[in-house]
Amino acid sequence: MLILRIPIILIFLLSLSNITAAQRIVRDSLAKIQRDTLPNRIVTIGRILIVGNKVTRSQIISRELSLKSGDTISTKRIEKVLLLDQRKIYNLRLFNTVSIQKLELSVNQIDLLVEVNERWYTFPAPIFELSDRNFNEWWQNYNHDISRINYGLRLYQYNFRGRNETLRLTAQFGFKRKFDLSYRIPYIDKQQRHGLIFNFKYNEPKNLAYFTSDHKLIFLEGRKTLKIERGFGVTYTFRKSFYETHSFSYDYSNNQVIDTIAYLNPNYYTESALKQQYSSFTYTFNSEHRDVIAYPLKGYQITAFAQRTGLFINSDIHQWEINLTYSKYLDFGKNYFLSNFSSIYLSTPREQPYSFYSALGYRMQFVKGYEVYVIEGPKFALNKTTFRKRIFYRTWQIENMPIEQFRYLPLAIYLKGYFDLGYVENYPYYESLNLNNQFSNRVLIGTGGGIDIVTSYDAVLRFEYTFTREKTHGFFFHLKKEF
Repeated sequence: MLILRIPIILIFLLSLSNITAAQRIVRDSLAKIQRDTLPNRIVTIGRILIVGNKVTRSQIISRELSLKSGDTISTKRIEKVLLLDQRKIYNLRLFNTVSIQKLELSVNQIDLLVEVNERWYTFPAPIFELSDRNFNEWWQNYNHDISRINYGLRLYQYNFRGRNETLRLTAQFGFKRKFDLSYRIPYIDKQQRHGLIFNFKYNEPKNLAYFTSDHKLIFLEGRKTLKIERGFGVTYTFRKSFYETHSFSYDYSNNQVIDTIAYLNPNYYTESALKQQYSSFTYTFNSEHRDVIAYPLKGYQITAFAQRTGLFINSDIHQWEINLTYSKYLDFGKNYFLSNFSSIYLSTPREQPYSFYSALGYRMQFVKGYEVYVIEGPKFALNKTTFRKRIFYRTWQIENMPIEQFRYLPLAIYLKGYFDLGYVENYPYYESLNLNNQFSNRVLIGTGGGIDIVTSYDAVLRFEYTFTREKTHGFFFHLKKEF
């Protein structure tokens, strides 16, 4: 009898275990069916796991996340929110790749996995660059003169201390001798809203643009220093939301030129002065909603710049400047994209010393086809429209690359057509001398086509062929994105 009871007990226990397993299978199947059939579940965020950040502090990454542990969100919204958060982290320009994945723990709870691949952050970059505003000006206006090359060393330390701080040191010699130090601290508080930027500069150019004729800069070359520039600045930044940043800057400059400059252009510092000092206060607003800052294809950006130069009585300059820009990027699907950029600049009073002349040709704002010119004036308006077609996109993972941060190599190629419009009001000083009026006070038009090549570390190569309103045309090359 004992022998018979043992198998019966075993059979009973096995049957219980099978029932338990069956119940577990049924429960899991029902949960999966429930997840699949409930299109708008409310889920709770559990843990947020961040991996791959060997240098970057986790709080720098989590600052860009809209979702925090304990938050609830509908399954309809979460995909869009995670995509936007992924773009925000990538736009820190600290990582080659960024991905955010959901880890479903139950019907109503998920964890988030943020995985990043860090860039290389230290760049002791030798300086071997043009002293001119762009490649085209150097090639056409100055006959690609090698003596106009600057050389030296520039050290960039990105993501300093793992806090997204940037330290830049410059020691430049050659055509323009320059030394500067810049230190950017994006966050100085626990809430990561307030930041500071410090700048120091000392420049001693031996070649100096002292005047403009026919919209081209005229340089004086000398064996000794022609100008000394000293200055410093401090900027306070406030980033309350993810997309809007406010900046408040104070800058001080103390400059002087040799008497030859004042003789050649008495208006360089006003009334043949040899010295110029001033302080300025600047407010900048940036509303950033672009998908990828390095080469945007979707979204929009709004910027506002207002500067008052001449804060004190002893200032040699008294000027107000305002610059407003708006850019919009549209994705039409099937790799077709449209972008538009508009900019308005105003300054007053209209009479200023030559050292403060500005407009199209400076600050990377110009009508394509007029790159070799500076079209100066106290007011300008600019509109640029570009239509793109992506014809190639691929990413290589180079496993045998000894430096891990350079194993990721993306490459995208775009065909494009564009149409630019601009208008600049001439300075009264030029009008009294009947100078630089060929392109001022008239609508400028530049249109053409080209190729953009976009690759890693925000590198953009632009090859363009442009026709202008004046019936000139030619090939132009640029090393940075357009806008």
